[in-house]
Amino acid sequence: MANAIKTIGILTSGGDAPGMNAAIRAVVRTALARGLNVKGIMRGYAGLLKEEIIDMDSRSVSDIIQRGGTILYTARCEEFRTEEGQRKGAEICKKHGIDGLVVIGGDGSFNGACKLSNLGINTIGIPGTIDLDIACTEYTIGFDTAVNTAMEAIDKVRDTSTSHERCSIIEVMGRSAGYIALWCGIANGAEDILLPERYDGDEQGLINRIIEHRKRGKSHHIIINAEGVGHSTSMAKRIEAATGIETRATILGHMQRGGRPTCKDRVYASIMGAKAVDLLCEGKSNRVVGYKHGDYVDFDINEALAMQKDVSEYQYEISKILVR
Repeated sequence: MANAIKTIGILTSGGDAPGMNAAIRAVVRTALARGLNVKGIMRGYAGLLKEEIIDMDSRSVSDIIQRGGTILYTARCEEFRTEEGQRKGAEICKKHGIDGLVVIGGDGSFNGACKLSNLGINTIGIPGTIDLDIACTEYTIGFDTAVNTAMEAIDKVRDTSTSHERCSIIEVMGRSAGYIALWCGIANGAEDILLPERYDGDEQGLINRIIEHRKRGKSHHIIINAEGVGHSTSMAKRIEAATGIETRATILGHMQRGGRPTCKDRVYASIMGAKAVDLLCEGKSNRVVGYKHGDYVDFDINEALAMQKDVSEYQYEISKILVR
């Protein structure tokens, strides 16, 4: 069965995440160790359709494990959402002898991988997204680095917020998921955490808490706002008008996607990359690598995409207790 796969292709798709390079490196070197050829596909599915395909060897991935981003670059591709684009992608894979494909990305990338699998290309997905919003896994590549980057930035904003006795709304990424916001809220000792999974829109309640905390002698008020809630700038203006307290909004933005990956992101991504190659060598397809209960596992992509994920209610309740 190990001989069924001759050439593995690898691409990164969707938003970049620190640790993707570690996964790329692991895929390439594990595949080479298994006697396979490796081809890098530049710029995700868009690059596949344009045949931006390169041969990769061990030297191709030297000195990249510590770098953020992805050496294969990434892009979004509307054409690949169409049946015609998907058929074209499968034909290009076959033309270049790619009989196994590793896709590093999020749920949109996995949808594409599933389509290619249905068209005869063995595919394995690796969860690469800072949002931690893939339900089948407790870990996604990039989350650990992103949340540490945000935590350090919030510490700095707190310093100046305290000096000026301000209220600060700090918006973190996460798309429609609140995991970065929740973790930063706990790690940074925020007074309020606004999560798309929990926020009920009660801005007056938020204003009341700010006023009450100021009466109790708090010199600042830190609000961690998730991207899925958003509107931080307009919210800051309304809070300042209602409380009389200077209020500033800081949107951390894409800095959370960059930077040197943490040890966890390097190690976990490396193991996931190796696992993806081994799954292909076992003859498996349409699978996504995950991390559950301390082990690296795999799921059917369709089942994984159908799973629902929510923030931990216990962690959320603890975050509210800790700000008192």
